[in-house]
Amino acid sequence: MNLSSGSEGNFDFEVHRKSAVESYQRIRPIYEAFAETIKAILAQALDRAHIKVASIEARAKSIDSFGVKASTPSNRDESRPKYSDPLHQITDLAGVRIITFFPRTVSQVDQTLWHEFTILERIDKADLLIREEKLGYQSLHYVIALQLNRLALPEYARYAGLKAEIQVRTILQHAWAEIEHDIQYKSVEVIPTPIRRRFMTLAGLLEIADREFQAIQNEDEQIRQEARRSVQAGRLEEVEITPDALRAYLDKKLGPDRRMRDWTYESTAAMLRRFGFNNFRELEECIAGYNDDEISKRVWGGRQGQLTRFETMLLAGMGERFINEHQLGQAQWWRDWQFKTLAKMKALGIPTGVYNLVAADTRFATESLNPEDTA
Repeated sequence: MNLSSGSEGNFDFEVHRKSAVESYQRIRPIYEAFAETIKAILAQALDRAHIKVASIEARAKSIDSFGVKASTPSNRDESRPKYSDPLHQITDLAGVRIITFFPRTVSQVDQTLWHEFTILERIDKADLLIREEKLGYQSLHYVIALQLNRLALPEYARYAGLKAEIQVRTILQHAWAEIEHDIQYKSVEVIPTPIRRRFMTLAGLLEIADREFQAIQNEDEQIRQEARRSVQAGRLEEVEITPDALRAYLDKKLGPDRRMRDWTYESTAAMLRRFGFNNFRELEECIAGYNDDEISKRVWGGRQGQLTRFETMLLAGMGERFINEHQLGQAQWWRDWQFKTLAKMKALGIPTGVYNLVAADTRFATESLNPEDTA
Protein backbone atom coordinates (compact mmCIF):
# COMPACT_ATOMS: atom_id res chain seq x y z
CA MET A 1 0.00 0.00 0.00
CA ASN A 2 1.43 3.39 -0.96
CA LEU A 3 1.90 5.92 1.78
CA SER A 4 -0.27 9.01 1.34
CA SER A 5 0.92 12.59 1.77
CA GLY A 6 -1.06 15.77 2.27
CA SER A 7 -0.76 18.96 0.24
CA GLU A 8 2.28 20.14 2.23
CA GLY A 9 4.06 16.81 2.25
CA ASN A 10 2.67 15.75 5.65
CA PHE A 11 1.36 12.22 5.90
CA ASP A 12 -2.43 12.08 5.57
CA PHE A 13 -3.59 9.57 8.18
CA GLU A 14 -7.23 9.91 7.16
CA VAL A 15 -6.56 8.98 3.54
CA HIS A 16 -4.42 6.09 4.76
CA ARG A 17 -7.23 4.89 7.04
CA LYS A 18 -9.93 5.09 4.35
CA SER A 19 -7.79 3.24 1.82
CA ALA A 20 -7.00 0.48 4.33
CA VAL A 21 -10.64 0.15 5.39
CA GLU A 22 -11.86 -0.15 1.79
CA SER A 23 -9.39 -2.96 1.16
CA TYR A 24 -10.28 -4.73 4.41
CA GLN A 25 -14.03 -4.54 3.78
CA ARG A 26 -13.58 -6.62 0.63
CA ILE A 27 -11.76 -9.46 2.37
CA ARG A 28 -13.27 -9.39 5.85
CA PRO A 29 -15.69 -12.29 5.12
CA ILE A 30 -12.82 -14.71 4.61
CA TYR A 31 -11.33 -13.66 7.95
CA GLU A 32 -14.72 -14.28 9.59
CA ALA A 33 -14.70 -17.80 8.15
CA PHE A 34 -11.04 -18.25 9.12
CA ALA A 35 -11.74 -17.33 12.75
CA GLU A 36 -14.67 -19.76 12.96
CA THR A 37 -12.55 -22.50 11.38
CA ILE A 38 -9.81 -22.03 13.98
CA LYS A 39 -12.43 -22.11 16.72
CA ALA A 40 -13.82 -25.39 15.39
CA ILE A 41 -10.36 -26.95 15.14
CA LEU A 42 -9.59 -25.92 18.72
CA ALA A 43 -12.92 -27.12 20.10
CA GLN A 44 -12.39 -30.56 18.59
CA ALA A 45 -8.75 -30.77 19.69
CA LEU A 46 -9.50 -29.73 23.28
CA ASP A 47 -12.41 -32.18 23.44
CA ARG A 48 -10.18 -35.03 22.23
CA ALA A 49 -7.61 -34.14 24.89
CA HIS A 50 -10.37 -33.89 27.58
CA ILE A 51 -9.34 -30.30 28.30
CA LYS A 52 -12.26 -28.33 29.73
CA VAL A 53 -12.34 -24.57 29.13
CA ALA A 54 -14.82 -21.86 30.05
CA SER A 55 -15.32 -20.60 26.50
CA ILE A 56 -13.85 -20.22 23.03
CA GLU A 57 -14.69 -16.99 21.23
CA ALA A 58 -14.00 -16.14 17.58
CA ARG A 59 -14.31 -12.92 15.62
CA ALA A 60 -13.00 -11.01 12.64
CA LYS A 61 -11.72 -7.56 13.50
CA SER A 62 -14.45 -4.94 13.17
CA ILE A 63 -14.20 -2.34 10.42
CA ASP A 64 -13.98 0.54 12.90
CA SER A 65 -11.36 -1.17 15.03
CA PHE A 66 -9.29 -1.95 11.95
CA GLY A 67 -9.50 1.64 10.80
CA VAL A 68 -8.29 2.94 14.15
CA LYS A 69 -5.40 0.50 14.25
CA ALA A 70 -4.44 1.13 10.61
CA SER A 71 -4.11 4.86 11.30
CA THR A 72 -2.12 4.51 14.54
CA PRO A 73 1.04 6.68 14.51
CA SER A 74 4.40 4.96 14.84
CA ASN A 75 6.03 4.94 18.28
CA ARG A 76 9.31 5.99 16.70
CA ASP A 77 7.95 8.72 14.44
CA GLU A 78 4.49 10.07 15.13
CA SER A 79 4.37 11.72 11.72
CA ARG A 80 4.32 8.28 10.08
CA PRO A 81 1.89 5.34 10.50
CA LYS A 82 2.77 2.36 12.61
CA TYR A 83 1.47 0.10 9.81
CA SER A 84 2.48 1.12 6.31
CA ASP A 85 0.68 -1.96 4.90
CA PRO A 86 -2.11 -2.70 7.44
CA LEU A 87 -3.62 -5.72 5.68
CA HIS A 88 -0.35 -7.63 5.90
CA GLN A 89 1.14 -6.15 9.08
CA ILE A 90 -1.88 -6.35 11.40
CA THR A 91 -2.00 -9.95 12.60
CA ASP A 92 -5.30 -10.04 14.50
CA LEU A 93 -7.73 -9.63 11.61
CA ALA A 94 -8.96 -13.05 12.70
CA GLY A 95 -8.95 -13.56 16.44
CA VAL A 96 -9.79 -16.40 18.81
CA ARG A 97 -9.87 -16.17 22.60
CA ILE A 98 -9.75 -19.19 24.89
CA ILE A 99 -10.80 -18.58 28.49
CA THR A 100 -9.90 -21.26 31.02
CA PHE A 101 -11.06 -21.91 34.56
CA PHE A 102 -7.63 -22.61 36.02
CA PRO A 103 -4.02 -21.52 35.36
CA ARG A 104 -2.90 -25.13 34.83
CA THR A 105 -5.23 -25.41 31.86
CA VAL A 106 -3.42 -22.54 30.15
CA SER A 107 -0.31 -24.71 29.80
CA GLN A 108 -2.44 -27.61 28.51
CA VAL A 109 -3.97 -25.34 25.87
CA ASP A 110 -0.46 -24.13 25.00
CA GLN A 111 0.59 -27.70 24.16
CA THR A 112 -2.53 -28.16 22.03
CA LEU A 113 -1.80 -25.00 20.03
CA TRP A 114 1.74 -26.14 19.23
CA HIS A 115 0.36 -29.46 18.03
CA GLU A 116 -2.50 -28.10 15.91
CA PHE A 117 -1.04 -24.94 14.32
CA THR A 118 2.13 -23.35 13.01
CA ILE A 119 3.12 -20.89 15.74
CA LEU A 120 4.62 -17.78 14.15
CA GLU A 121 4.89 -15.81 17.40
CA ARG A 122 4.24 -16.40 21.09
CA ILE A 123 4.07 -13.51 23.56
CA ASP A 124 3.74 -13.80 27.32
CA LYS A 125 1.96 -10.58 28.28
CA ALA A 126 3.04 -10.91 31.91
CA ASP A 127 6.71 -10.59 30.93
CA LEU A 128 5.92 -7.77 28.49
CA LEU A 129 4.03 -5.76 31.09
CA ILE A 130 6.92 -6.01 33.54
CA ARG A 131 9.45 -4.85 30.94
CA GLU A 132 7.27 -1.93 29.86
CA GLU A 133 6.22 -1.03 33.42
CA LYS A 134 2.53 -1.10 32.58
CA LEU A 135 -0.49 -2.13 34.54
CA GLY A 136 -2.25 -5.22 33.35
CA TYR A 137 -2.70 -8.91 33.86
CA GLN A 138 -0.99 -11.86 32.30
CA SER A 139 -2.17 -13.82 29.29
CA LEU A 140 -0.60 -15.61 26.36
CA HIS A 141 -0.89 -14.29 22.81
CA TYR A 142 -0.06 -16.31 19.69
CA VAL A 143 0.15 -15.48 16.01
CA ILE A 144 -0.65 -18.68 14.13
CA ALA A 145 -1.20 -20.09 10.65
CA LEU A 146 -2.65 -23.39 9.54
CA GLN A 147 -0.19 -26.23 9.12
CA LEU A 148 0.76 -27.32 5.61
CA ASN A 149 -0.91 -30.73 5.93
CA ARG A 150 -4.21 -29.03 6.73
CA LEU A 151 -3.83 -26.43 3.96
CA ALA A 152 -3.45 -29.31 1.49
CA LEU A 153 -7.09 -30.24 2.13
CA PRO A 154 -9.67 -28.55 -0.13
CA GLU A 155 -11.74 -27.12 2.74
CA TYR A 156 -8.73 -25.28 4.16
CA ALA A 157 -6.86 -24.29 0.98
CA ARG A 158 -8.39 -20.79 0.82
CA TYR A 159 -6.76 -19.89 4.15
CA ALA A 160 -3.23 -20.21 2.76
CA GLY A 161 -1.15 -17.19 3.74
CA LEU A 162 -3.60 -16.00 6.42
CA LYS A 163 -2.60 -15.35 10.02
CA ALA A 164 -4.69 -15.17 13.17
CA GLU A 165 -4.18 -14.19 16.77
CA ILE A 166 -5.11 -16.52 19.63
CA GLN A 167 -5.34 -15.30 23.23
CA VAL A 168 -5.33 -17.68 26.18
CA ARG A 169 -6.15 -16.51 29.69
CA THR A 170 -8.02 -17.54 32.82
CA ILE A 171 -11.42 -16.14 33.78
CA LEU A 172 -9.82 -13.80 36.33
CA GLN A 173 -7.21 -12.66 33.83
CA HIS A 174 -10.02 -11.98 31.39
CA ALA A 175 -11.94 -9.98 34.00
CA TRP A 176 -8.90 -7.77 34.54
CA ALA A 177 -8.35 -7.34 30.79
CA GLU A 178 -11.97 -6.23 30.30
CA ILE A 179 -11.81 -3.74 33.17
CA GLU A 180 -8.43 -2.50 31.97
CA HIS A 181 -10.07 -0.87 28.96
CA ASP A 182 -11.60 1.67 31.32
CA ILE A 183 -8.42 2.41 33.27
CA GLN A 184 -7.18 5.87 32.41
CA TYR A 185 -3.57 5.43 33.48
CA LYS A 186 -1.48 2.81 31.69
CA SER A 187 2.05 3.68 32.81
CA VAL A 188 3.10 3.07 36.41
CA GLU A 189 5.20 6.23 36.39
CA VAL A 190 2.28 8.64 35.96
CA ILE A 191 -0.29 7.06 38.28
CA PRO A 192 -0.94 8.93 41.53
CA THR A 193 0.66 6.99 44.37
CA PRO A 194 -2.58 6.09 46.26
CA ILE A 195 -4.20 4.77 43.08
CA ARG A 196 -1.06 2.92 42.06
CA ARG A 197 -1.02 1.11 45.40
CA ARG A 198 -4.63 0.04 44.96
CA PHE A 199 -4.05 -1.15 41.39
CA MET A 200 -1.02 -3.18 42.39
CA THR A 201 -2.87 -4.64 45.38
CA LEU A 202 -5.79 -5.63 43.17
CA ALA A 203 -3.50 -7.24 40.60
CA GLY A 204 -1.86 -9.21 43.42
CA LEU A 205 -5.22 -10.30 44.81
CA LEU A 206 -6.33 -11.58 41.42
CA GLU A 207 -3.12 -13.52 41.03
CA ILE A 208 -3.53 -15.01 44.50
CA ALA A 209 -7.15 -15.93 43.69
CA ASP A 210 -6.03 -17.69 40.51
CA ARG A 211 -3.46 -19.67 42.48
CA GLU A 212 -6.00 -20.56 45.16
CA PHE A 213 -8.53 -21.80 42.61
CA GLN A 214 -5.78 -23.95 41.12
CA ALA A 215 -4.81 -25.23 44.57
CA ILE A 216 -8.46 -26.10 45.29
CA GLN A 217 -8.69 -28.03 42.02
CA ASN A 218 -5.48 -29.90 42.82
CA GLU A 219 -6.65 -30.77 46.34
CA ASP A 220 -10.07 -31.87 45.08
CA GLU A 221 -8.45 -34.22 42.58
CA GLN A 222 -6.17 -35.59 45.30
CA ILE A 223 -9.16 -36.22 47.59
CA ARG A 224 -11.05 -37.95 44.78
CA GLN A 225 -8.13 -40.25 44.01
CA GLU A 226 -7.59 -41.11 47.67
CA ALA A 227 -11.32 -41.80 48.12
CA ARG A 228 -11.31 -44.17 45.16
CA ARG A 229 -8.29 -46.01 46.55
CA SER A 230 -9.94 -46.30 49.97
CA VAL A 231 -13.15 -47.65 48.43
CA GLN A 232 -11.21 -50.27 46.48
CA ALA A 233 -9.27 -51.23 49.61
CA GLY A 234 -12.46 -51.45 51.71
CA ARG A 235 -11.47 -48.62 54.09
CA LEU A 236 -15.01 -47.27 53.94
CA GLU A 237 -14.94 -45.40 57.24
CA GLU A 238 -12.30 -43.10 55.75
CA VAL A 239 -14.42 -42.07 52.75
CA GLU A 240 -16.73 -39.07 52.98
CA ILE A 241 -19.88 -39.33 50.89
CA THR A 242 -19.37 -37.30 47.71
CA PRO A 243 -20.75 -37.82 44.19
CA ASP A 244 -17.43 -39.12 42.84
CA ALA A 245 -16.88 -41.46 45.80
CA LEU A 246 -20.48 -42.71 45.52
CA ARG A 247 -19.91 -43.63 41.89
CA ALA A 248 -16.74 -45.54 42.83
CA TYR A 249 -18.54 -47.32 45.70
CA LEU A 250 -21.57 -48.34 43.64
CA ASP A 251 -19.44 -49.37 40.66
CA LYS A 252 -17.53 -51.74 42.91
CA LYS A 253 -20.51 -53.04 44.87
CA LEU A 254 -23.22 -53.20 42.20
CA GLY A 255 -21.27 -53.06 38.95
CA PRO A 256 -20.84 -50.05 36.64
CA ASP A 257 -23.81 -48.52 34.86
CA ARG A 258 -22.66 -46.13 32.17
CA ARG A 259 -26.18 -44.86 31.65
CA MET A 260 -25.83 -42.88 34.85
CA ARG A 261 -24.91 -39.20 34.64
CA ASP A 262 -22.93 -37.01 37.00
CA TRP A 263 -26.04 -35.19 38.19
CA THR A 264 -27.66 -38.46 39.32
CA TYR A 265 -24.75 -39.17 41.67
CA GLU A 266 -24.80 -35.58 42.89
CA SER A 267 -28.50 -35.84 43.71
CA THR A 268 -28.12 -39.23 45.42
CA ALA A 269 -25.08 -38.11 47.44
CA ALA A 270 -27.02 -35.04 48.63
CA MET A 271 -29.90 -37.31 49.62
CA LEU A 272 -27.59 -39.58 51.64
CA ARG A 273 -26.11 -36.57 53.46
CA ARG A 274 -29.64 -35.39 54.33
CA PHE A 275 -30.35 -38.86 55.73
CA GLY A 276 -27.37 -38.36 58.04
CA PHE A 277 -24.80 -40.69 56.46
CA ASN A 278 -21.27 -39.37 56.88
CA ASN A 279 -19.17 -42.17 55.43
CA PHE A 280 -19.55 -45.37 53.45
CA ARG A 281 -19.08 -47.65 56.46
CA GLU A 282 -22.42 -46.40 57.80
CA LEU A 283 -23.99 -46.90 54.38
CA GLU A 284 -22.55 -50.40 54.13
CA GLU A 285 -24.11 -51.31 57.48
CA CYS A 286 -27.48 -49.95 56.37
CA ILE A 287 -27.75 -52.20 53.32
CA ALA A 288 -25.90 -55.19 54.79
CA GLY A 289 -27.60 -58.51 54.10
CA TYR A 290 -29.36 -57.42 50.92
CA ASN A 291 -28.39 -58.76 47.50
CA ASP A 292 -29.10 -56.09 44.90
CA ASP A 293 -29.91 -58.55 42.09
CA GLU A 294 -32.15 -60.72 44.24
CA ILE A 295 -34.13 -57.88 45.78
CA SER A 296 -34.50 -56.17 42.40
CA LYS A 297 -35.87 -59.29 40.73
CA ARG A 298 -38.24 -60.10 43.58
CA VAL A 299 -39.58 -56.55 44.01
CA TRP A 300 -39.48 -55.26 40.42
CA GLY A 301 -39.56 -58.51 38.42
CA GLY A 302 -36.12 -58.01 36.85
CA ARG A 303 -32.69 -56.49 37.20
CA GLN A 304 -32.99 -52.71 37.37
CA GLY A 305 -30.40 -49.97 36.88
CA GLN A 306 -27.63 -49.34 39.39
CA LEU A 307 -29.29 -46.51 41.33
CA THR A 308 -32.72 -48.17 41.36
CA ARG A 309 -31.21 -51.31 42.89
CA PHE A 310 -29.32 -49.18 45.39
CA GLU A 311 -32.39 -47.18 46.45
CA THR A 312 -34.41 -50.38 46.76
CA MET A 313 -31.85 -51.68 49.27
CA LEU A 314 -31.94 -48.32 51.07
CA LEU A 315 -35.74 -48.52 51.29
CA ALA A 316 -35.49 -51.99 52.77
CA GLY A 317 -32.76 -50.98 55.20
CA MET A 318 -34.23 -47.67 56.36
CA GLY A 319 -37.91 -48.47 56.09
CA GLU A 320 -40.28 -45.59 56.81
CA ARG A 321 -37.40 -43.24 57.52
CA PHE A 322 -36.34 -43.49 53.87
CA ILE A 323 -39.83 -42.34 52.86
CA ASN A 324 -40.26 -39.61 55.45
CA GLU A 325 -36.83 -38.01 54.94
CA HIS A 326 -36.61 -38.38 51.17
CA GLN A 327 -36.79 -35.20 49.07
CA LEU A 328 -40.03 -36.58 47.56
CA GLY A 329 -41.42 -37.45 50.97
CA GLN A 330 -44.04 -34.70 50.81
CA ALA A 331 -45.58 -36.03 47.59
CA GLN A 332 -48.52 -38.28 48.48
CA TRP A 333 -48.37 -40.33 45.29
CA TRP A 334 -44.71 -41.12 45.95
CA ARG A 335 -45.36 -41.97 49.62
CA ASP A 336 -48.20 -44.32 48.67
CA TRP A 337 -45.98 -46.05 46.10
CA GLN A 338 -43.11 -46.49 48.56
CA PHE A 339 -45.32 -47.80 51.38
CA LYS A 340 -46.85 -50.33 48.98
CA THR A 341 -43.32 -51.38 47.99
CA LEU A 342 -42.45 -51.90 51.67
CA ALA A 343 -45.60 -53.96 52.11
CA LYS A 344 -44.64 -56.05 49.09
CA MET A 345 -41.20 -56.68 50.60
CA LYS A 346 -42.85 -57.86 53.81
CA ALA A 347 -45.17 -60.15 51.92
CA LEU A 348 -42.21 -61.62 50.04
CA GLY A 349 -40.42 -62.30 53.29
CA ILE A 350 -37.76 -59.66 52.73
CA PRO A 351 -36.71 -58.26 56.11
CA THR A 352 -37.19 -54.50 56.43
CA GLY A 353 -35.64 -52.35 59.08
CA VAL A 354 -34.91 -48.87 60.33
CA TYR A 355 -31.23 -47.99 60.30
CA ASN A 356 -30.36 -46.00 63.40
CA LEU A 357 -27.53 -43.55 62.88
CA VAL A 358 -27.82 -42.17 66.41
CA ALA A 359 -27.34 -45.33 68.41
CA ALA A 360 -23.86 -46.50 67.46
CA ASP A 361 -24.28 -49.82 69.26
CA THR A 362 -27.58 -50.67 67.55
CA ARG A 363 -27.10 -49.34 64.03
CA PHE A 364 -29.63 -51.64 62.50
CA ALA A 365 -32.97 -52.24 64.22
CA THR A 366 -35.59 -54.58 62.78
CA GLU A 367 -38.82 -52.87 61.88
CA SER A 368 -42.18 -54.62 61.99
CA LEU A 369 -44.35 -53.43 59.17
CA ASN A 370 -48.06 -54.08 59.12
CA PRO A 371 -49.19 -54.37 55.48
CA GLU A 372 -52.68 -53.24 56.49
CA ASP A 373 -51.23 -49.88 57.60
CA THR A 374 -49.91 -49.24 54.09
CA ALA A 375 -52.93 -50.30 52.11
